[in-house]
Amino acid sequence: MTLSSERWTLADIAALFDGLFADTYQTRLIKGDDEPLYMPADDATPYHRVIFARGYFASALHEISHWCIAGAERRQREDYGYWYLPDGRDANQQAAFEQAEIAPQALEHLFTRACERSFHVSVDNLGGAVEVDRAAFEAKVLARSERFEREGLPLRARAFYHTLERFYQCSESLERAVTAGRAMLNQASSVRR
Repeated sequence: MTLSSERWTLADIAALFDGLFADTYQTRLIKGDDEPLYMPADDATPYHRVIFARGYFASALHEISHWCIAGAERRQREDYGYWYLPDGRDANQQAAFEQAEIAPQALEHLFTRACERSFHVSVDNLGGAVEVDRAAFEAKVLARSERFEREGLPLRARAFYHTLERFYQCSESLERAVTAGRAMLNQASSVRR
C-alpha cells in the first residue's frame, strides 16, 4: 500500500487497474471532471480510457465495474453505446436506469468489499420527481452480488477483484498484487486456446 495517511488513494487504484489492464487490454483509468465517461482508443489516444468523476474512489470502482461487464464490441463505443439520462428521470426512465445498474453496482459492491470499504448504492436521480425505493434497489444489487459470488465473476472482474484483495486485505505490494491478477488473466487466456 502507498505510504500515506489515506488508505485508499487514487494513485493506488490507478496503478492496480493500469498494471492489470494497460498492456493486456490497452485500457487505463483516468481521473475526470464532473461526469464519468468511457472513451475507446482513437487517432489521438492509443489506449481506451475509463474516466471516473471528480477523483472519487467510489466513482473509479463504479466505472471499472461497467468496463468489466462490457463486451469487446461495446468497448469500441463511447460510453459503451449506452444511453444515459441525467437527474430528473421520470418513473419509467428511473426503472430502466436501475435495471441497467444492478449488475455494475453488484460488481462495485464486491470491489468495494475487496478494498475493505463501505458500499452505498446509487440511485442517481436526485432531481427527479419520482419517489425512489432505495431499499428495494439495494436488495436487488446485493442479491446480484451474491449471485456473482455463487456463479463466478466475469474474467476481468475476477482478476481485478483478486488484485484488490491481495493489495488491500493481504497487504501485498502493488507489483505482487498486479502480478497475481495478470497470472489469472494469462491462465484464462491459455485455457481458451
